[in-house]
Amino acid sequence: MSRRQMVAGIGALAVPFAPSAPRPPGAEPPAPDPLVVPAGVAPEKLARDEGFWRSVARRFRVSPDFVNLENGYYGIMPEPVRREYHRNVDHLNEWNSHLLRMTYKPRADEIRQRVASVLGAAKEEIALTRGGTEALQNLIAGYRRLRPGDSVMYADLDYHSMQYAMNWLADRRGVRVERMVVPEPATRQAALDAYDRALRDHPKVRLLLLSHMNNRTGLVLPVREIVAMARARGVDVIVDAAHSWGHLDFTIDDLGADFAGFSLHKWMGVPLGAGFLYIRGGRLDDIDLAFRDETYPASDIRSRVHSGTLDVAPVLSIPTALDFHETLGAEVKQARLRFLRDRWVHQVRDIPNMEILTPEEPPMYGTITAFRITGRVSEADNVAITDYLLDRHRVFTVRRGGPVRGDCVRVTPALFTSRDDVDLLALALHDVARRFTA
Repeated sequence: MSRRQMVAGIGALAVPFAPSAPRPPGAEPPAPDPLVVPAGVAPEKLARDEGFWRSVARRFRVSPDFVNLENGYYGIMPEPVRREYHRNVDHLNEWNSHLLRMTYKPRADEIRQRVASVLGAAKEEIALTRGGTEALQNLIAGYRRLRPGDSVMYADLDYHSMQYAMNWLADRRGVRVERMVVPEPATRQAALDAYDRALRDHPKVRLLLLSHMNNRTGLVLPVREIVAMARARGVDVIVDAAHSWGHLDFTIDDLGADFAGFSLHKWMGVPLGAGFLYIRGGRLDDIDLAFRDETYPASDIRSRVHSGTLDVAPVLSIPTALDFHETLGAEVKQARLRFLRDRWVHQVRDIPNMEILTPEEPPMYGTITAFRITGRVSEADNVAITDYLLDRHRVFTVRRGGPVRGDCVRVTPALFTSRDDVDLLALALHDVARRFTA
């Protein structure tokens, strides 16, 4: 059944979802031609050019069995990256320890320089990790300026693994853990007021975890302003930028942060198992060595990460992913991802029993957006909604918990997502709103 048929006959899609068999092994299809981005076209105009984005989508191998709107978990590699990754896997397998001992480290150092340049940082300020989680855990666990009786703080929308790491500090460092709530509905001023009030009400806080774009609702916080208000109170901030880098157009100076963790396998399209941490120059001594590492001197940021023997093929594929990112351009990616979000949200925002959990202020969102059916706030209810969307409408989404007013369903388009895909979602959500009325 084609997507056109699905849009035309939404009520007839009662066949349970069943994925097709994996592709049989065989010869690779021809490599796509180099991507050409039209010169002189404003990003917002290019974001609406479906012909151009069809050419982008052809550079991703995506299952035709369903519409994937759960791209926040893992960002699919574009074809140039996938092919380079396979070459790197084969090369690693062929050259084995010789590659790891003789050529990998200098090559990884070159890659570190490339990543730093795109971020707007110095090479000496970043260290590669196996993902955003490892980067942020190393920063949180290694933060050295806490004393018994101090407090640390995080918000309800912060990533659960990072909340766990902050909770862990209570036993390890003898600190009190404070939890604040990001208001709903969120606005820029409401978020600033909430953080100002939380820091004022908890004067013993010395470390704040702050998500640039959270993984639950996609809300983008005014990080630079919050970092400044925290710094004025003697509070250090660790920024979780796992979902924002490669998704939004910014550099590290736009955040104003001294410490941050990034993912490379979400919006940069690197293979699974790549990320990095950032420590601003002059702040390295405030993060402890990882397990008293002696591989690098204490003056080298790489001593703050010890991952053991890792799969280096994702790391070696980073330059190709950055090439793809820079060919499109961060501003163009941001415009397209916001366009896709706006396209479906504007078709459903007037449904009486549906709440959209990101505001209409462009600086406050990207493409990740969550919705909630009024009154349906339990895990079971929202899992039922995601199951219904997949089984009846072939649209893949995911339930998210954590927001103060209850669970929600997260929707995450990607660069290969078409306008028809999000139109199908909007049509399906009218059906969901009728079926799941509280």
